[in-house]
Amino acid sequence: MPAPEDVVDTADVFGLLSDPNRLRLLVALLDGELCVCDLAAVTGQSESAVSHALRLLRAHRIVAARRSGRMAYYRLEDPHVRMLLDLALEHTGHTEAIHPERGGDH
Repeated sequence: MPAPEDVVDTADVFGLLSDPNRLRLLVALLDGELCVCDLAAVTGQSESAVSHALRLLRAHRIVAARRSGRMAYYRLEDPHVRMLLDLALEHTGHTEAIHPERGGDH
């Protein structure tokens, strides 16, 4: 078994990925760097909400930022993040989940 603190840190990463709005941001970043305004437009979120989510994702090293003048461009931090997203999307793409917590059969 991994060390207890490693298990907690890993659970934190999955917790960050479990929010649909943060997940939309990360999926948008699969295609490359985007600024806050572009991420807001692509995901249908406010720039304020995007900025807040990006601060959280940066703090946990899920995304990284590159400054260019007054603009910041965000990208996935490393290939491991991309791999997690790719695997999760692949999994949901070929399975039909049963959601008992939603009160339905599917």
